[in-house]
Amino acid sequence: MLEKLQIIKQRFDEVSDLIIQPDIITDQKRYVQLNKEYKDLRLLMDKREVYLELTENLKEAEEIIADGSDAEMVEMAKMQYDEAKTGIPKLEDDIKFLLIPKDPEDAKNAVVELRAGTGGDEASIFAGDLFRMYTKYCEGRGWKVDVVDYSEGTNGGFKEIQFEVNGDDVYGTLKFEAGVHRVQRVPQTETQGRVHTSAATCMVFPEAEEFDVEINPKDVRVDFFCSSGPGGQSVNTTYSAVRLTHEPTGLVAQCQDQKSQHKNKEKAFKVLRSRLYEMELAKKNAADAEKRGSMVSSGDRSAKIRTYNYSQGRVTDHRIGLTLYDLSNIVNGDIQKIIDELQLAENTEKLKASDEHI
Repeated sequence: MLEKLQIIKQRFDEVSDLIIQPDIITDQKRYVQLNKEYKDLRLLMDKREVYLELTENLKEAEEIIADGSDAEMVEMAKMQYDEAKTGIPKLEDDIKFLLIPKDPEDAKNAVVELRAGTGGDEASIFAGDLFRMYTKYCEGRGWKVDVVDYSEGTNGGFKEIQFEVNGDDVYGTLKFEAGVHRVQRVPQTETQGRVHTSAATCMVFPEAEEFDVEINPKDVRVDFFCSSGPGGQSVNTTYSAVRLTHEPTGLVAQCQDQKSQHKNKEKAFKVLRSRLYEMELAKKNAADAEKRGSMVSSGDRSAKIRTYNYSQGRVTDHRIGLTLYDLSNIVNGDIQKIIDELQLAENTEKLKASDEHI
C-alpha cells in the first residue's frame, strides 16, 4: 500500500507543478482535466497522511510494548496500538476505493430526457411524476435544473421532457437512473379501480463541453418555429423556438423554453453536442459492461431497471434486487439511498476487476 501511495504522491507533485504552467493554463481542455485530477489526488494525499501517521503509531506502540520497562507508557501504547490496528484496515479499504480509476465523465453536468412509454395518458402522468421526483432530488443536492424542451401529455404530465442539471458530480450520480421505470397503480383515468402497469424511459447524457465534440456548422440544419407551450402571446407568435438537425447522424435537438431565439439555439446546440457525445459513450459503456458483466450501468436503454408499486408502497430496483417500502418519500425525491446502493455495487464490481487485473 505504501509503495502505491508513493507513486501517487509523485503524480500529485507532478500535477501540482503542471497546473501552474502558463502553456497549460492557456490550453483549456488540458487545464480542466488536470484540475480534476488534482482534486481527486488531493483526497488520496489526505488519506495518505493519516495512513502514514497510523502506521508510525503502530510501529512506535509495538516498540514500547516490547520494551515493557514503563507500565504507564505500556498502557498508553496498548491503546495507541488498538486504535491503529482497527483504523488501518478501514483506511486501506477507503484508499482502495479511491484508487479505482475514475470515470472522467462523472464530474460533468447532465442532460436528462424522460419519455412516456407504454400506458397512454397514465405513462405521461408517470413521466411527470418522475420529473418532479428528480427536480426535488436535485434541489435537495443544491443542483440547478433547467428545462430545455417538453411536450405535455393530454391529461397532465409529459409525453417527453428534457432538462439540464448543473452541479458537482451530476452525471456520476444520475447515470444510474437511465433505463425503463415501471409504475403499477390505479390510474386517475380508470373508473373500475384496476391496477395498470405503465412505463417511462429515462435517458441521461453527460453534458459535452465544446472541446469534447466538434460540430461542423455545415452539417447542421437550423429551423425556427413558434413555441407551442404556455408563456403568452410573445412566445407563440415569434419564431423563437429552434430545431437543429445533425444531417450525418439524423440526430435532432430543439429548444423552446427561452423567449430569445439566440438562447434557444445555444441550449439546443448544447443538447446536440451531448447526444453526439453520448452515442460514442454508449458504445464504449456497452463494451465495458460486457467485459465486466456489469448489471449496474450497462447503458441499455431498454432494460427495465425499477418498479414503483403504489398498492404495496414499494419500490424495487431490479439490477441489485433492492426493495424499499418507502414509496411516498422516494417519489418526493428521496432517492439517495437507492443511488448509494447502486454506486456501492458498481464500485465493488470495479474493485474486483482491478484486483483480478493486479
